[in-house]
Amino acid sequence: MKLLLDTHILLWFLAGDLRLSKSSKDSIEKAANQCYISDASLWEISIKQSLGKLKLAEPFDVKLTEALLQNTIETLPIAKSHIFKVSQLPWHHRDPFDRLLLAASMIEDMPIVTNDPAYLHYDVKVIQ
Repeated sequence: MKLLLDTHILLWFLAGDLRLSKSSKDSIEKAANQCYISDASLWEISIKQSLGKLKLAEPFDVKLTEALLQNTIETLPIAKSHIFKVSQLPWHHRDPFDRLLLAASMIEDMPIVTNDPAYLHYDVKVIQ
C-alpha cells in the first residue's frame, strides 16, 4: 500500500521520537508499504528550519536526502491537481501545507499517516 507521511510523522520517525504511535511506526516499517513524503513537506521543513523553528543537527538537504534513501521513502511531487483540489476542501484545517497534503492524499488515493486529529474531518483514510 502507498502511504503519504505527514511532515511531523517523517521527522518523528527519523528522530526515533516517542510521540510516533506504534501503528504509525509499524505502517512505515512494513515492507509491503511504500512511503511517500510530499514536496510540500520538504518545503515546510525548509521554511521552519530557516525561521529557527526547527533545529537539525546536520544541513537539511544532506540529512534528509540520506534519510529518505536509507528508509526507501519516495518524494511525491506537487501536482496541479493537488493544488486545484485544495480550493474544494472545507476549512476544518487552516494550515496551507496540511491542506495540500490532504488534497494529495485524496487525489492519489493514499492513506495519510498523521497524528493531527483535524485530518479526521476529511474524506481520507488516516493512520494514527
